[in-house]
Amino acid sequence: MNWRVSTYALMLAAAGLPLYIHLPRYATGELGMSLATLGVILAGIRVMDFAQDPAIGWLVDRYPRQKPAFATLAALGMALGFVMLYTLRPETGSTVWFTAALVVVFTAYSLGTILFYGQSAALAAQGNGLISLAGYREAGTLAGIIIAASAPAALVALGASGSGYGAFGILLATICLVALWSSRPLWRVPSASDAPLTLSDLRSSGALGLLALAFVNALPVAITSTLFLFFVEDRLLLPEFAGPFLILFFLAAGLSVPVWTRAAARYGATRSLIFAMCLAILAFVGATLLPAGAAFGFALICIGSGAALGADMVILPALFAGALDRAGLQAGRAFGLWSFAAKLALASAAALLLPLLEVSGYRPGETNSAAALTALTLAYAVLPCVIKCAAIVLALQLPREEVHA
Repeated sequence: MNWRVSTYALMLAAAGLPLYIHLPRYATGELGMSLATLGVILAGIRVMDFAQDPAIGWLVDRYPRQKPAFATLAALGMALGFVMLYTLRPETGSTVWFTAALVVVFTAYSLGTILFYGQSAALAAQGNGLISLAGYREAGTLAGIIIAASAPAALVALGASGSGYGAFGILLATICLVALWSSRPLWRVPSASDAPLTLSDLRSSGALGLLALAFVNALPVAITSTLFLFFVEDRLLLPEFAGPFLILFFLAAGLSVPVWTRAAARYGATRSLIFAMCLAILAFVGATLLPAGAAFGFALICIGSGAALGADMVILPALFAGALDRAGLQAGRAFGLWSFAAKLALASAAALLLPLLEVSGYRPGETNSAAALTALTLAYAVLPCVIKCAAIVLALQLPREEVHA
């Protein structure tokens, strides 16, 4: 069962961080879109998610016997959306097609994510604790992130035409089909909770506080993911190292997963999470001090921040699922809100920072002024550090209830 969990998580990962890593460069370089236009599109999609994600969660809770059908719809929808986005690009009306493709991808991603995370307690009851299950899930997630983040460059090296995005869409669609086939037994496990969800239930169970923490804590990762390629190429002047840096970052996150899993079991989930947040702050501070060409220094930043990300991805969802399970609450609508919070963080980073960077005079891939590069550094490293401090304050308010390892 564990490898099936990892495989489905790998599929979902392709529509998370890698999409935001590729979108700025893909939209501006391949489609000729401005940063401001991309920010508006992503903001509009998040407005759609505001109503859509809780509604999807309600559907999953209302029709639990239809989980296999929901899983099929999510995987096929993501496969179609990836091909639309990267492979079947029309010569005219590309902005409308691009927007429609993102709507398809994100809607299917919402359905798959809500279904998958909502099934956590049921799957954990089959023999894995929530933290152990989260370890397998996030190991698959991080493997998917590594594959999706590095695939376009790898495909070009293997002979793909252009920037590799056409072949990239086909690769992602294939991954979706494999995940659909392998995950079929996951949806036959009956749900562990059946109590309806209310705001007061979320508050009394502690899940509402975890939801707020998840959003604030996701913002720094969303910001650095959105601006990663810009920072490496234009601030550090190391475009040839962008791919290796990404792989190093996600490898550090993946290798840290078993470490954080054991740490949460031994020292407590909340305490381990706060330690990881402090590690992330050290990495952000270090990034502000790097001069152009500091490849070794930024490699260390990637290792530290990647390790911190591993804790975020394993511990927070497990704490949230544990709070729901203890209160006997249905997970579908709750993880609908969780999914919305995660995507809102990613889109907020793009919708707010990309237009502001454009106003500051920053232009991707061009010769930029010192002021524009300073704005990029402040956005990439200083702002995440401040937000991470706020996340620590929220984490300190959490009750010291731990999930089963």
